[in-house]
Amino acid sequence: MKLSSSITNAMPELVAIRHDLHAHPELGLEEKRTSAFIAKHLESLGYEVTTGLAQTGVVGTLRNGTSGRSIGIRADIDALPILEETGLDYASKTAGLMHACGHDGHTTMLLGAARALAERRNFDGTIHLIFQPAEENFGGAKIMMDEGLFEKFPCDAVFALHNEPGLPFGRFALREGPIMAAVDEARITVHGRGGHGAEPQETADPIVCGASIIMALQSIVSRNIHPMDPTVVTVGAFHAGSASNIIPERAEIVVGIRSFEPDVRDELERRIRMIAEAQAVSFGMRATVDYQRSYDATINHKAETDFVRDLAVRFAGADKVVDLARPFMGSEDFAYMLQEKPGTYFFLGSKVSDDDKPLHHPAYNFNDDLLPIGAAFWTELAEAYLPVR
Repeated sequence: MKLSSSITNAMPELVAIRHDLHAHPELGLEEKRTSAFIAKHLESLGYEVTTGLAQTGVVGTLRNGTSGRSIGIRADIDALPILEETGLDYASKTAGLMHACGHDGHTTMLLGAARALAERRNFDGTIHLIFQPAEENFGGAKIMMDEGLFEKFPCDAVFALHNEPGLPFGRFALREGPIMAAVDEARITVHGRGGHGAEPQETADPIVCGASIIMALQSIVSRNIHPMDPTVVTVGAFHAGSASNIIPERAEIVVGIRSFEPDVRDELERRIRMIAEAQAVSFGMRATVDYQRSYDATINHKAETDFVRDLAVRFAGADKVVDLARPFMGSEDFAYMLQEKPGTYFFLGSKVSDDDKPLHHPAYNFNDDLLPIGAAFWTELAEAYLPVR
């Protein structure tokens, strides 16, 4: 893996940028400091800078040559509501907020590429660097598009990556078609009749009914969905009651749902509603279901996936590039950009030890050694997609 001198020489700056971003995390749609930091850096490099999309989104545009072709590269910029436990000297200065998913690293890599692209000018066309807010919660990608992202910044294709602590350091992992799941959430409320725990016959116990619903939900994936369709139904929370001698009025069950195919997604909602409502009736109670559909599945396009694979092989070597046998069950709002434009989403491995912490862990920290690799790859990708003829 050969890195240009412009990238390697910028390593101290990249580390300083990443550590600054890490120390000042901001939640989705609240990334005001982060947005201003990015905009100022891009302006210093000569980019046309647009701010305010999805409140805190930033787009840096660089033009060169005469080609009408264009490319978009996205980095996510938001943090998570997690209390950091890294002990780093640049740890979060805001209690309860943390860059626990590596978005500080993603942003820094793209800023590193921004510098190299501006200095080299070895492309013919238009580059749009998209710094997107609210990937973790509010679907910032969709908000940006609803506000005219691709009308204002036309892109022939769009690309994004995510670091992955579960993959060996420097390994590129990709796949055509589905790579990240759709995610939905169901909140089931069981409406019972409370009373004294010593007189259960005078009540309608929503805890017993809720427990039955939880067990019945386990049959959906095993008995209602085709075994070859990746699907997850997870009961993540069950809230009810306050003391051993009180039967409560209601119970709440929170369910996380992951899938890929639209018809499977529909069937999951239908079965969850049916099970909750019918189980409640069988106990003489009533259940209501608040079913919220969140991010769609992330579906990669073939031509752009092939393009990234070929480039990654030339960049890092065939031994550093792998096609995933199956998609990840996590979710990603880059899905909405891929619904409007061809492109691909891929992973860059960061694992150097079995002790490395996973994403969203309070002791996770982005590996700074990935910064020049990501910056160099984004630079070469933009130049390869917009070649000088």
